Amino acid sequence: MAEKTIFKRIIDKEIPAEILYEDEQCLAFRDVAPQAPSHILVIPKKEIASLDALSDTDSPLVGHLWQVIRQLAQKEGLVDGYRVVVNCGADGGQTVDHLHFHLLGGRSLTWPPG
Repeated sequence: MAEKTIFKRIIDKEIPAEILYEDEQCLAFRDVAPQAPSHILVIPKKEIASLDALSDTDSPLVGHLWQVIRQLAQKEGLVDGYRVVVNCGADGGQTVDHLHFHLLGGRSLTWPPG
């Protein structure tokens, strides 16, 4: 049996997180190492390793995640804009093998990102 990811442990309430949103499909919480004044991680409760591991049947879940991201951006007051980042694989900067979206805002974000 594979070891639980840190995100699965947060979903299971084994480790604390500043949870901002939760429903039956997903969880959103503040990043412990924020890269912007507002840095929120939005994760599906379904264990999906990465963007590449999505199946066609995950389309409704992904749509829901985007709606939650939009709602969180509004609640955070990110009226001047924000960025949503999904890292995929080691070369893409993914460090946790659980699909997650970074919602970043609260300052002017530069391009390219890194």
